[in-house]
Amino acid sequence: MKKLFLLLAVLLYAESLFSQGYLVIIGGGERPDTIMNRFLELAGGENANILIIPNASAYKEEEGGLGIQILRAKGAKNVSLIRFERETASDDSVLAKLDGIDGIFFTGGDQSKLTGELLGTKLYDKIMEFYKKGGVIGGTSAGAAFMSKVMITGDELINKDSSYAFHTIMPGNIKTAEGFGFLDNCIIDQHFVVRRRLNRLISAVLDNPQLPGIGIDESTALIVAPDMTFEVLGSRNVVIVNAAGATDIKVNHENLYGAQNIKIDILVSGDRYDLKTGKVIK
Repeated sequence: MKKLFLLLAVLLYAESLFSQGYLVIIGGGERPDTIMNRFLELAGGENANILIIPNASAYKEEEGGLGIQILRAKGAKNVSLIRFERETASDDSVLAKLDGIDGIFFTGGDQSKLTGELLGTKLYDKIMEFYKKGGVIGGTSAGAAFMSKVMITGDELINKDSSYAFHTIMPGNIKTAEGFGFLDNCIIDQHFVVRRRLNRLISAVLDNPQLPGIGIDESTALIVAPDMTFEVLGSRNVVIVNAAGATDIKVNHENLYGAQNIKIDILVSGDRYDLKTGKVIK
C-alpha cells in the first residue's frame, strides 16, 4: 500500500510538472516567419483563437494592431485585441475575453507597465490558469522580459550613466522586480547581443546565483516546452550565464563583482537546453 501511495504521489508530481503549456519568448526586433509560424502551430494552426495583450506599450492600439497584422499575414483567421486598464482587469467582461482562447501574445513596450497593470488581478490569475492548463503564451521584447519570476526592469539603481550598455558588473545595481513567473528557474533578458547587455545579465545573475540568466537576441526565440526544455529558433544568438558553480564570488573596495567559474553557453538556432539540469542537450 505504501508503494502504491508513493507511485501515485510521483505521478501527480509529474503531471503538475509537465501540465503547463508552451512559451514562445522572442528577444525583440523583427519577428521572423519561422518563429511566428511556430507560435501559431503550437496554438492550433490557422483556426486557433489568438488574443493580443498590448499593455506593455504606451500605444496599445497601434502595437496591438501590428500584432494582429503580423499574425493574420501568417494565416491566422481569429486574432483579437483585449482592452483593459488595471482598474478593469478583474471585471467579468474583461475576463470573458479569455474564454475559448488557444494562444496569448504579449507585445513589446515597458515590462514594468505590463506587470503593474496585471499582477494581483483576476486577469493575471486567469492567464496563469490558461498557461498551467496547456495554453500557449508568446511575447516579444518587454513581453519576453516579464515572463521570468525575477524580472529585469531596465533600470540601474547605482550607476545611472547608461541606457543600452551597462558599464559595470556591480552588486545591487540592476533593478529587478516581480515578473509573471511563467518561468521561476531563470532570468530573461532581451535585445541581448544587439544592445550589449552582457554586463547587466552577469550582474543580475551574481545577485541571484541560483538562477541562470538567459539573454535572447533580436529576431530569435526560445520555444519552451512543458518539460522545461527549450529550443532556440531564429537568426541570432541566445547567451546563457550560469553562476550555480561559481566560486569566490566577492565584492572589492570599488564595489565591483569578482567571481570565477561562471559558465557561459552561446546557442544558435536549433540548439536545445534543459532548464532543469542547466545543460545543453546534445
